[in-house]
Amino acid sequence: MKKFVVFFIGLLILFSCGEDKKIDLPKTENLKASIPEIIYEFGYKLNDYKVIKDTIKRGESFGIILDRHHVFYPKINKIAKTIKDTFDVRRVRAGKPYMILAKKDSTEKAQVFIYKDSRATATIVDFQDSTITAYKYRKPIKVVEKEIAGEIYSTLSEAMDSLHLNPNLTYAVADIYAWTLDFYKLQRGDKFKLIYEEKFIDDTIFVGYGKVKAALFNHNRKDLYAYRFIPDSIKGIPEYYDEEGNMLRSQFLRSPIKFQYRVSSRYNLKRKIAYYGRVKPHRGTDFAAKVGTPIMATASGTVVESARRGGNGNYVKIRHNNIYSTQYLHMRKRKVRKGQYVKQGDIIGWVGMTGNTSGPHVCYRFWKYGRQVDPFKQKLPSAKPLKKSLKPAYLKFINPLEEQLNNIPYPEKKAPESVKILAQN
Repeated sequence: MKKFVVFFIGLLILFSCGEDKKIDLPKTENLKASIPEIIYEFGYKLNDYKVIKDTIKRGESFGIILDRHHVFYPKINKIAKTIKDTFDVRRVRAGKPYMILAKKDSTEKAQVFIYKDSRATATIVDFQDSTITAYKYRKPIKVVEKEIAGEIYSTLSEAMDSLHLNPNLTYAVADIYAWTLDFYKLQRGDKFKLIYEEKFIDDTIFVGYGKVKAALFNHNRKDLYAYRFIPDSIKGIPEYYDEEGNMLRSQFLRSPIKFQYRVSSRYNLKRKIAYYGRVKPHRGTDFAAKVGTPIMATASGTVVESARRGGNGNYVKIRHNNIYSTQYLHMRKRKVRKGQYVKQGDIIGWVGMTGNTSGPHVCYRFWKYGRQVDPFKQKLPSAKPLKKSLKPAYLKFINPLEEQLNNIPYPEKKAPESVKILAQN
């Protein structure tokens, strides 16, 4: 009996001690917080290095930066010589961001230099081992298809800007319709729709536009379709065609200025100069634009004249073939020389006021069989049409795009200010 009592008392003491003595186990979230996050960037595990991020200052060089991070000049010279075909260290520019991956010890010696060319690309110089390497790195780009519709109230630029679209997309649209649409004649109420691509890195950082896959411009109540299509899979050069397979591009652009211009004076053989009270023919078309606006070759050809002379000021003349030639007068500066071959859309000079002119513009002159004519009254040759054998495949290709375009709603009409005021009253 005594033994049982002693055993029972021992159990009570044991349990009472167990209640008083609590063991604190670590919480799950504390365990997670204590495990460092593993970070990879540019293909490197950043946890293994001391990471230094900075921007190149004025007067700094590749050598100065590495020297500051404990790489000595004999090694710096060896790196520069080894990688010169991939990366010219003399071309590092002030303002560009860079990253140094250094040793995680007392020396903190640089092991990798990462020069950020752009938000999407970088040049990586790795010299942590005996082998020195340099290569280009491009961050994975996510391409997202977008749809947009807009209405013209003043200019294409203002309409695109109101939709918070980058000017680069405006230029792309202007290039697509450069042969078929006179942007000077856009009217209030004209509308457009676009199917295009936007590019992102890290899912959220916008790095530019991709392809404009399809477009629709409603001008003067007429629909002008444009579809991107590659007619030759070997050459891989895209062109834009309408809904019937006709190429939008023609042999000549409608204007030597992209789209920010106005026609200040047209071809007119009976033009009367008010100051002198006499008739003086104007055998050109004047496109008024700001000084410094780029002037484009309206078609491919060979420069036959590039000079400064008399009332023409700085001018360029291009022979396109045995039928057509064009001339561009009053340039601030010429970019091409005699004998040079230029392609359609190449910049040949900039708008100025040289020669006899009362304001900044380019006087565009057009020759046909050696006689100056009005380019807007000529039936100009188109580029090569889509081959008949490709047309069935093309029509099948554009069918879903056409349906997609037609289903994009135009923006709702904005009520005039007078209507808004009446509604408020």
